[in-house]
This record gives sequence, C-alpha cells and structure tokens, in this order.
Amino acid sequence: MAPFPSHPIPLLFLLLSFLPLLSLSAVDQPYKTYIVRIDSQSKPSIFPTHYHWYTAEFTDAPQILHTYDTVFHGFSATLTPDHAATLSQHSSVLAVFEDKRQQLHTTRSPQFLGLRNQRGLWSDSDYGSDVIIGVLDTGIWPERRSFSDVNLGAIPARWKGICEVGERFSARNCNKKLIGARFFIKGHEAASGSMGPITPINETVEFKSPRDADGHGTHTASTAAGRHVFGASMEGYAAGIAKGVAPKARLAVYKVCWKNAGCFDSDILAAFDAAVKDGVDVISISIGGGDGISAPYYLDPIAIGAYGAASRGVFVSSSAGNDGPNLMSVTNLAPWIVTVGAGTIDRNFPAEVVLGNGKRLSGVSLYAGLPLSGKMYPLIYPGKSGVLSSSLCMENSLDPNMVKGKIVVCDRGSSARVAKGLVVKKAGGVGMILANGMSNGEGLVGDAHLIPTCALGSDEGDTVKAYVSATSNPVATIAFKGTVIGIKPAPVVASFSGRGPNGLTPEILKPDLIAPGVNILAAWTDAVGPTGLDTDTRKTEFNILSGTSMACPHVSGAAALLKSAHPDWSPAAIRSAMMTTANTFNNLNQPMTDEATGNVSSSYDLGAGHLNLDRAMDPGLVYDITNNDYVNFLCGIGYGPRVIQVITRSPVSCLEKKPLPENLNYPSIAALLPSSAKGATSKAFIRTVTNVGQPDAVYRFAIQAPKGVTVTVKPPKLVFTEAVKKQSFIVTITANTRNLMLDDSGAVFGSISWSDGKHVVRSPILVTQIDPL
Repeated sequence: MAPFPSHPIPLLFLLLSFLPLLSLSAVDQPYKTYIVRIDSQSKPSIFPTHYHWYTAEFTDAPQILHTYDTVFHGFSATLTPDHAATLSQHSSVLAVFEDKRQQLHTTRSPQFLGLRNQRGLWSDSDYGSDVIIGVLDTGIWPERRSFSDVNLGAIPARWKGICEVGERFSARNCNKKLIGARFFIKGHEAASGSMGPITPINETVEFKSPRDADGHGTHTASTAAGRHVFGASMEGYAAGIAKGVAPKARLAVYKVCWKNAGCFDSDILAAFDAAVKDGVDVISISIGGGDGISAPYYLDPIAIGAYGAASRGVFVSSSAGNDGPNLMSVTNLAPWIVTVGAGTIDRNFPAEVVLGNGKRLSGVSLYAGLPLSGKMYPLIYPGKSGVLSSSLCMENSLDPNMVKGKIVVCDRGSSARVAKGLVVKKAGGVGMILANGMSNGEGLVGDAHLIPTCALGSDEGDTVKAYVSATSNPVATIAFKGTVIGIKPAPVVASFSGRGPNGLTPEILKPDLIAPGVNILAAWTDAVGPTGLDTDTRKTEFNILSGTSMACPHVSGAAALLKSAHPDWSPAAIRSAMMTTANTFNNLNQPMTDEATGNVSSSYDLGAGHLNLDRAMDPGLVYDITNNDYVNFLCGIGYGPRVIQVITRSPVSCLEKKPLPENLNYPSIAALLPSSAKGATSKAFIRTVTNVGQPDAVYRFAIQAPKGVTVTVKPPKLVFTEAVKKQSFIVTITANTRNLMLDDSGAVFGSISWSDGKHVVRSPILVTQIDPL
C-alpha cells in the first residue's frame, strides 16, 4: 500500500473519479474495514457536504461506517484491499489504513495524591463542577451511587452532547452528573460480519447501548469523577468512603469497547470526533496496543484523535500499558498525549501462606468467602510433572484424582489469574497459591478469587515449590488479613507499568508520570461479578482493580480540577504543572523504588514522578506547547507535509532547515548522544518557561547531573516581571560516550530544577547513546 503518492494524478483520472472507485479484481476479495484520511479542502464545490462527495467519488453509501469531521477529516468503510489500494492513489486521499483492534489496559487514592477535603485543590475548584470529562471505555452502569447528581448545579450551557438510547438505557439514565452517553459499534460489527474474523457481539451478555457489561468503564469513570459514597467496599475489603478525584466534574461516556471483543480504531476515532464536538474538556482513554509495539503517529487513530482534541484545547490522558517491567513497553507515545504509568498506594490486602514446616510467606488476596480457619490441607504443585499447561492450571489440565481436597500451586501467566482458581475449583481443589514467575518478580495485585487464594511473589513461590518437592506429605493453609492502611514504602512503581524508552521518538521521555494504579476501589457493573468470569454470580457495587487503566483516570480527574482552577491553561500547561511538581520520593522520604526489582526507579519507570495535585495547583512556571510547536516536532522526526496533514487536518509546510525534535518545549529532556563519537560530545536544548505564579519572581537553577555527564545552563537566573512572562534558557549536556557508564536500561538519569524559594520546577534529564541511522 502506498498511502502517500509522490506524483500528481492526471487530470483525466480526476474527471473519471466522480464514479465510485471500484476495483475490477474485487470479486473474490474479502472485505475489511479501512480508515480513509481525506484532504477536506479539496472537496469539489458541486457537492453540498463531504458525505455526498465521499459516496459519489470514493465508495457506495452502504459501505461507509463513520464519517469524521472534527478531530479528523475522512471516513471509515468496508472495502476490498484492491479498492483501498486504488483509493490511496487518489490525489485527495492523504492516507488509507486498516482498522485494528486495541485492548483495555486493565478509595484511598485521592488522599494519596495529596488531596484533603475542603483544603487546597478540592475546595478551590468547587470540585471541578464546570468541567466535563469524556471517558472512552466500555460504557457505564448509571444507577451507581457514584453517578448521583444530588446537589449538582445546572449542566454547563456549552454542552452539546446527547444521551443515546439503546438496550436497557434510556434518556432518564443521564442526569446532571452523567450528562452524555453514546456508543460506537459499527467498526466492531463490520469486523464481525460474515466476512470478518471477529466473533459477533453476544447479546445475551452485552448491551447495544452505553450500558456497561464489562465493568472497566464504570470503574474508570468513577475513579476520575465519582461522587462521595459512604459505606463503600468490595465484599468488606477497602471499606470507607469512595470518591473520585473530581467528584463534582460532569461525565460523558463514549462506549467504544465491547465485552471480550476489544475496541476498534474506527469506533475510537468516531468517539474522539463526537467528544470534541460535544464540548468535553478532558478525555480519559485507558486503551492502547500491547507488546510495546506502537504504530507511527500518522497510522495511530488514538494519536490522531488525541491531536485533534489537544489542538482544540482538550486535555487527553491515556494509559502507559501493562507490559512492564520490560524496557520500551510504554504505549500511547504521542507528545500531545499525557501517558500515565501505575504506582501502588499505601493500602494493601495481605494474606499469608503457612507451610507445614512453620514457614509463613506473605502475599495478597481479595478472597471474601469462607476462610480455611487455620486447617492444614495437602499441598500439590502440578508443574512438578513438567507439563506446562498443568503448571499454569489451564482449562482441563488438572486431574481431579490428584487435586481433590488439596491446595494447588499454580504459576502465573497465559490465562487470567481468577480463571486459574476456577480450574482448581472445578477439579475439586480447596484453595490455590498463585506463584509469580521471573517476569512478574515481586509485583502483586489483589483479586476477588472464587476459592481461598493467596498470590505470592516469585521468591516466595520458589520457596513453596522447594518445600513441595522436598517433603513427602506437604501441607499448608492460607490466612486472610483484610485491609491494612499505612503501608511503607509507597508509592512503588507497579511491576506491570509500561516502561520507557519511547520506541517511536526517544527524544520524548515516556511515560510522563505515574498515578495510583494498584488495588483501586471504584464502582462496578451489575452485569458481572468482581472477577468478570461468566460463572461468578456475585453482585458488588464496587470492585478493586489494578492496571495503568486505573492510573489514567486519576490524571484525568486531576486535569479537570486544574482546568477548573485555571481555565486559561492549555493541555500542555496542565501536563507541565503535573510533571514539574511530581513526587520522586516515597512515604519513607526515600527515592521511589521499582516493585519488579526493589531497586531505585528511574525516569523510564516513573517519568517525572508520582502525581501530586496540591503542588500542581501552583507550579510557579509551566512549559507550554502550541500546535505550531507540534508541527515543527513532526517535521523534525522526518514526516513530510502530506503525512503531517493526516494528523493535523490542515496543510502544513516544513522549514528547509529541519527543526530538532528534542527542542519541543517538553517538561523533560532526553539527550541522545551518538555512540560512534570520539571524545566529548555536546548537545544543547532550548526550553521556554511561562510564569504562572507571582508576577515578580527570580528563579535560579539547581542541577542533579547524570553520572559521568556535565550539564551547564544559560542564563543562570530567570527574571520575571509584570511585563515579562516568558523566559528561555539553554541546557548543554556534555559526555564522553566512550567512557559513559550506562545503567541496565541503557541510560543515566538526572534533573534540572528552577526555584524562586517557594516553587521548585523540576524536569528529569536522561542521557543515552544511539547509533545514528
């Protein structure tokens, strides 16, 4: 496929092209969904609307699924590959790309962000009641107390959205809290039609409406903006008051993900288009690819939709993905998106495995059924046989004769953690010990298991297996300790949180920051039990989940509060305020550590640090970024004008002298030094800060230089007055790449901070070596 033609199309072709472009070899070809990016300004005046043009010139009306006109110009349609290839040669077509499927990045946390009731941010912003958060997810369970509109004022007059009715969802399900709801299914239906490889939606377990059959969307929406709910808990765990980060912010939900079916790019793009048109201020999207493989920005509908939103002043928060602790596993990399990793909070749900030899091993669990009450049961590790499926407790892999009446050790991986417990239960087991492997290390998350279960880190898991193999009649029991608050150290970077470096543009540090994402209590659907398994018939108003999916809405809620307090701040200014004030120390006042290794975490793990909302309210200085700056960045990474227009909608031109992508005015600095250089190499970075604090201020810098690197800054101080709001400075980084001692991640880390005595404006610095292409 050649999406970007480099030669003009003959005039004759344009005259003939008022007939739909149908390929002659389309007879036996399968239909697929394609997203077609059109240069909207080339619409012939003969057509009253773009839709008329698209159906007359490009494809038949029944083939079109969505038309896009806000964050993106074009349409999605079911086409044969030949038809798509022909379209891509049309002079008005900027790009054609195939629809792909994305995945979801599956109560004390507001306090843990530095939010105290009636003090600081919550009181100053009237809890964000004038701000609208759009959540792109699996929908919502509207009856939950978290979405009550009691004592909320009128809906903001600028709101243009709707409450779309559908199965078990009427206009009455919206209120002054949940002010809009829509669902987007055409991309999914096209992929699951008779010609598609995807299973159609199962209408016995899913709703063709904004109603949430999965739970994920209800959880993320209430994390961002749930009301205060008294007497909240998940079967007794995490009992107390549940509340979102911005309890009075308005919610608009856009259902783009379907139960057990993922989320299609064409539907996601349609939701971005609708959300921006409807008038949201913040978009929260806990969705993305996996395996750390990211499409270039011009082929990534989340990046494209987010640019359309950010360029219109809408803040976009997204999850960093759950493929950590592998390097370069972070997703959602575009510099106009805020990319959020996950950390722990100071609350845990401890459980203990007691072995027959008296050893006690600490783990976690959210099991809430009948306890084992200290009774010892025979212990078995099916993996002892060497059969991988048995060691992982996969479906039908356990022999009931071997398992009945025993506690079973299962290795983590390949199937859902809670599903393994169901396999053990079906085979007659009385309990499960879920053992981490090397890849998960000591990273633990709680699950609402159907049988008594304790999750253990890899070291403790090895201890249990060693005990089983060395003992003729091994026995064990599991004790559940409920909810414990005040855990130290916290936060710790979650082992699953997506890590840098940025695999697309390493000049931009990703993730941007981390937020609470482990064992988060939030509202849940009534359609499934807390495990999400079909056989789990329990009903619970709240559930406890972990993932960067849970971290992302914390930042979305924080953005709503900051937007409410500072309506004139751009999305880049809000991100800057969060990043430059983020914590890098835990509650023991020591540098934050990584759950996977126990070592001090780096900027590849936590970006600028852990969100601290109280400080973000008054950051002193911000690094702002304009749409033009982003265009220069895209020119700098080698995209041509037609490719850039796929992202920006409007035509652009690149300067003859290519801008340097690292000079994007980002609140972090990544220095890529050539590994082939002989002797000392220097790189200079230009940054501009805007004073948003007291008008008369003098800031001086402090450097924490990365090991083996020299950092110089000019000028040494920045003087602001009523008239001078912006100041620029140059950071020069010098290192001898021959004797630079990089850490295990291939980089060294430091920071630059500007301070006026009241504010500290900190930016991470990373230095790495790269082989020039």
